[in-house]
Amino acid sequence: MESVLQFRRFALAVCLIGVLVQLGLTAYYLGMGHKAQPHHLPVGLVSPAAKRAAVMTLLTQNEYFKVTDYATADDLIIAIKRRDVYGGVDITASKPHLYVAGAAGTAAASLLKTTYTTVVQQQTAEALDVIAAEAGDTMKVSEAQDLNTPPTITDVVPLPSDDVNGVSLGFLTQALALGGTIASLGLGRLIPRARRSWRRGVAHVSILILYAVASAAVILWSMTWFGVGETADRGEMLGIFSLISLAITASTAGAVALFGPAGALIGAMYFTLGTVISGASILPEFLPAFGKHLGENLPTGAGVQAVRDDLYFPAAPIHQHLLVLSLYAGIGALIVLITNMLPNRKNRTSEVELDFVERLEGAERREPVNL
Repeated sequence: MESVLQFRRFALAVCLIGVLVQLGLTAYYLGMGHKAQPHHLPVGLVSPAAKRAAVMTLLTQNEYFKVTDYATADDLIIAIKRRDVYGGVDITASKPHLYVAGAAGTAAASLLKTTYTTVVQQQTAEALDVIAAEAGDTMKVSEAQDLNTPPTITDVVPLPSDDVNGVSLGFLTQALALGGTIASLGLGRLIPRARRSWRRGVAHVSILILYAVASAAVILWSMTWFGVGETADRGEMLGIFSLISLAITASTAGAVALFGPAGALIGAMYFTLGTVISGASILPEFLPAFGKHLGENLPTGAGVQAVRDDLYFPAAPIHQHLLVLSLYAGIGALIVLITNMLPNRKNRTSEVELDFVERLEGAERREPVNL
């Protein structure tokens, strides 16, 4: 009867924990992405002084956009290629011209196109009102053709044909995060079965580095199956993916070294929470402020931004993203080294030796006595 009660209590606890975890994740996922709206999305504007005020009022009324002025369309294009802005509009000519960067994020490009189309429609309506006031119901063919001309849109940095939705970065990041977590947890169980020393710490870190390079090579190889990143510099991509993997595995291994198996929750957080706010599927400017700042400072977020810039925006600076990844990798590796060196003050017997001795003693106790 007592065992049945214990089983019921255990089953109830497991179900309760599962429900609470599901409730928390559901609230988190929906809170981050159910109603993604832009917040100060960086865009550029090339405009004469006479038109600027009206356009600025339209762009800033909902705080969707953060507008930066540029002198010429060429300056705007350079800023887009550096990923300083997601796009922009040139209204110096009689017809406005929109510039976008599809590779920076389909959500941003779609928002810019929608806003631009709305503005063009408004301008067309105003032009029709002027014509109606001057000429009544008649209109020249040239005027009709001009008003009927589709708005001009140029995608400065388009997505490749093999990644039309721009979701590949999210999938790759998830694979790195999950694989790195499993590897860190496995090494955390394997490494302690040898005598603690600085050599074991170096061996642990060396294995983490080897795994990081191997996992990066696998990611690059799998990308070639689907034509993703064919024009990218393979050496640079290998280095960035290796650093992402090392940031995830080393920081998780450091947490495991400090807190035991519970430290693996850090890696689980990268996979379950970090990938949502990494900027791969939902752009940082479309996330709540908390999600934006947290995502940019996790290995998953910094990794996604570094890979995206290296793949599609080679002129964009990525040193900030690499710094975040290096800090995670370096601090995690340092913790692993220190936790392996400190126990040297005691002459501890390794778990492997203890297990071997216990088995020998057990065998001696079970050995029958011959009379």
